[in-house]
Amino acid sequence: MSQTEVWVGVWRPHKPRGPIAALYSSPGPKYALPGSTGYDFHDPRKLQAPAFSFGIRRGQGTSEMSPGPSYLVPSNITRIGRSGTPSYSLYSRPKDCLRFQTPGPGKYAPERSGKSAYFSPPAFSMSARTGGLLNPRSPGPAAYSLPSVLGTKTVNKPSAPNFSLTGRSKVGSFHEDLQKTPGPGTYKMVEPSSYKYKPPQYSMIGRNVMPGDLTEKPGPGAYQPEGVTFTKKKFPSFSFGIRHSEFSTPVFLDKED
Repeated sequence: MSQTEVWVGVWRPHKPRGPIAALYSSPGPKYALPGSTGYDFHDPRKLQAPAFSFGIRRGQGTSEMSPGPSYLVPSNITRIGRSGTPSYSLYSRPKDCLRFQTPGPGKYAPERSGKSAYFSPPAFSMSARTGGLLNPRSPGPAAYSLPSVLGTKTVNKPSAPNFSLTGRSKVGSFHEDLQKTPGPGTYKMVEPSSYKYKPPQYSMIGRNVMPGDLTEKPGPGAYQPEGVTFTKKKFPSFSFGIRHSEFSTPVFLDKED
């Protein structure tokens, strides 16, 4: 750099030893971009490849439990049924079947047919004494209960007037507490206009003011025509520049979205 330039203050430009945060105008990793790997929060601008996972072990479904090889299938059983070859065993000889024996003439005894084929006189025998007829047990005189002749609930007797000693009533007696009765203020008065003619009603309303514009308007002294530079030519202006280093760390304030 040239040494003839005029510098303000004690600061002089120099080359930094290494990268510093002031050289970057961005807020750094504060704003994280979405990643391009994985399934969740994937960058929508990137192509997403199919994702696979190991999953979880599912429970074994209910199936019929076979007994296993505990049942031995005979060798003479084929896929179409039992084998047709003859089989022999050492069993005993079975007994012969008994033939039906038809009765001859001597098996019948017509004299024993009795009353079903011949007329027979009456026959009597000495039988045992029966137990007799079961007589029903009728109730005695003490089994019936006659209605009472006392009181007002008699059935077949005239009843005389009955009197009883009842309790003393508190209503209308000398010890009735009249303080518990409602006063005149307890009852709500009905408006007479509900069942009579209602005359017109008048009231005292507030004074109405005509609406107007109450906003404050600037006066002639509030305007500065000499400070306007849009309608006329402006001369160049100079300044001493900034009073701090351009490498100072800016202050970032967290703002809610």
